[in-house]
Amino acid sequence: MTRAIGLLSGGLDSLLAVRVLLDQHIEILAISFVTPFFNSRKGAQAATTLDVPFRSIDITDEHLRMMRHPKHGFGRNMNPCVDCHTLMLKIAGGIMEAEGYDFLFTGEVLGERPKSQNRRALDIVAKESGYPDLVLRPLSAKHLEPTRPERDGVIDRERLLDFHGRSRKPQLALAEKYGITEFPTPAGGCLLTDPRYSRKLRELWEKSPDASVDDIRLLAVGRHLRLSDTTKLVIGRKKEENDRLDALMRPRDTRLFVFGVPGPVGILRGPADENTRRLAAEITARYSDAPADARVTVVLTTGGVDAQLTVTPANRDATASLLI
Repeated sequence: MTRAIGLLSGGLDSLLAVRVLLDQHIEILAISFVTPFFNSRKGAQAATTLDVPFRSIDITDEHLRMMRHPKHGFGRNMNPCVDCHTLMLKIAGGIMEAEGYDFLFTGEVLGERPKSQNRRALDIVAKESGYPDLVLRPLSAKHLEPTRPERDGVIDRERLLDFHGRSRKPQLALAEKYGITEFPTPAGGCLLTDPRYSRKLRELWEKSPDASVDDIRLLAVGRHLRLSDTTKLVIGRKKEENDRLDALMRPRDTRLFVFGVPGPVGILRGPADENTRRLAAEITARYSDAPADARVTVVLTTGGVDAQLTVTPANRDATASLLI
């Protein structure tokens, strides 16, 4: 039995790539990766839909090392897509060799993403992964040079596809043929493609070159305000974010909320003197339901110890100037 490892993001292209190879009776292991910037939930759901074995792999450390100096640079935002895809295939290739699989495959479509899925980028990714002749792209195979599995007859090249370009019509038609009706939209899976998130990450690394994984995870939640070069305040925007902020708190962080008034949770991270703590309290009050001219009590909890400050909500314009 021929065995292959496929990168399954959960998007339509990757679902179809798996389905095309299942038609040729290939035994599939689907894998997805986890970092602070993306997760494997959609991949797991897709694997269940396709009824194939699935493995989720956390590559946070390797991915962050790559992110510091991506060989092929970033896309429009903080997305190092070529280097990211290379890293994923390199890790998948290690599993392939260790566990006796025959080749790798992805759902990439030639020309679908002009910068990361052009012919040169696809060649670079395959070559620099270390497996240049074992990376199959089933959806665009007829536009690409035959890989070793095709040349050896392990895969029938004539049953592979010739998708090309940005139109989704061929994928949607094939999905209908296979009865695939549920799949995520093409964009939105990676935070690094989001301009606002990318701005916050870039600012964090400029201010804190040694920022921790916890600092990076915090970027995905709430409003971020820079109070000093070493201190920031994060304000929840809704209950779900308040809950996430509580879960992301570190022992030295200060938690803020307005006593007796509906409003957000704030997390103050970094050194904070009394003036900084008061400013954080005023900003937290500004995003609560307290009237602009009210005097309110803000509770600040650090290391299990509570303190209280009575403040007036911060001025809207002054707060806006601190937003990242």
